[in-house]
Amino acid sequence: MTGNNKKTKAKFAIALEYDGEQAPVVTAKGHQETAEEILTIAKQEGIPVYEDKELSALLDQLDLGDHIPQSLYVVIAEVLSFAYGLSGKHKDFMDKL
Repeated sequence: MTGNNKKTKAKFAIALEYDGEQAPVVTAKGHQETAEEILTIAKQEGIPVYEDKELSALLDQLDLGDHIPQSLYVVIAEVLSFAYGLSGKHKDFMDKL
């Protein structure tokens, strides 16, 4: 997820990991060059990227290893649905519910 303007390089990027059991966890985050590295790795690994400046600003307050707070469950569920849909994993994810 990024908080950048499409015409400029990413100012902030955060990576979340979701195991389907617990709330998603912050696994990487960074600004400027680190953000670009996170996005490069995501692209190389075929991981979908979702851009939302406001959500990125909220997630920037979390530390590595933190679970997302309950107040963000709905919006993160929408992001996960977007990502699973792009990656073709949406059906597998929905079958687990």
